[in-house]
Amino acid sequence: MKRDSRLSGVLHVLLHMAEQGEPMTSDQLAKAMQTHPVVIRRILGGLRDAGFVHSEKGHGGGWTIAQDLSGITMRDVYDAIGRPSLMAMGNRTEAPGCLVEQAVNAALDSSFLEAETLLLARFGEVTLAQLAADFHARMTARSSTHAQEHIHG
Repeated sequence: MKRDSRLSGVLHVLLHMAEQGEPMTSDQLAKAMQTHPVVIRRILGGLRDAGFVHSEKGHGGGWTIAQDLSGITMRDVYDAIGRPSLMAMGNRTEAPGCLVEQAVNAALDSSFLEAETLLLARFGEVTLAQLAADFHARMTARSSTHAQEHIHG
């Protein structure tokens, strides 16, 4: 089963937009994500409808983040992109006649529900500001490492 990477991709796009600090076109974002501008517009359209991004047409236009990063969680973004399936696994059949399979389905269903509930709760705890801070810490660490390599090299 193919993985759904929309959440990862849109979080990536949002952080690029935040770093840029000025409007970014769908073409610029598509190049950063190695995809087609139409894909970017479709994804960001849902975020615009949710009020997380804003778009301006014309010269100097593009996409910008419409809210403070600390007010947007990964759960908010997940909801805005249509709540894609979190689990790649599922039941063999949804309405089995076999009592054994009914027991298996009941155990799997409760486990999947518990896992999804936990994951969505965690998504709600992580803001885009936290992701941006992690990015900046990684950049600082990388710069420090490269500086040390240059000194020791």
